[in-house]
Amino acid sequence: MWKSIKSDISAVFDNDPAARSWFEVVFTYSGLHAIWAHRIGHWFYKRGMYTIARIISQFSRFMTGIEIHPGAVIGNRLFIDHGMGVVIGETCEIGDDVILYQGVTLGGTGKEKGKRHPTIGNNVVIGSGAKILGSFTVGENSRVGSNAVVIQEVPPNSTVVCIPGKLVKRDGVRVNRLDHANLPDPVIDMFEGLQQQINELKAQLELERQKNGGAREHDAQSV
Repeated sequence: MWKSIKSDISAVFDNDPAARSWFEVVFTYSGLHAIWAHRIGHWFYKRGMYTIARIISQFSRFMTGIEIHPGAVIGNRLFIDHGMGVVIGETCEIGDDVILYQGVTLGGTGKEKGKRHPTIGNNVVIGSGAKILGSFTVGENSRVGSNAVVIQEVPPNSTVVCIPGKLVKRDGVRVNRLDHANLPDPVIDMFEGLQQQINELKAQLELERQKNGGAREHDAQSV
């Protein structure tokens, strides 16, 4: 137990340059408090004492602003930085050395039963406001950009950004170029598609008009 507590504190110093002393970290870091409360709640949850586990979870949520379901499985050295608004679902599994920033949601997509929350591999970093929704795996050593919405599998050693999440780098190699100054606009794309169809219909009507005009001229000459 003490080894785990020491490991959690060390994770803060490894990932937060603002951490100055053990006293400050132990008494002022809400992410650390939420993780410790979860370990206690998870102990009760595994033994079927679900109500006690949920009471501990709700108290932690009230005190820290971080909601971790007591059924979630969390590995070693998880670091939650500025964790207000972080939500971790019941069947979520988190590996070792994971970093979560403010506003991250590891949730489900509906009322399905069984495994319905994501599995996060080792050494994954998830940026502020990112939403990872569904029962799939985010591979180890991957990065999820701030405010991305991820709804499908992420391979190991990858970088995912945008809404919905797009794979832009894998194994250090760029997959799809992301141009932040020219992000797609689905409304404009829809109108451009409609305009193209209208232009095609106009061209067809003009072609039919020319054919009909030529036929009438030919009939007049025959008479």
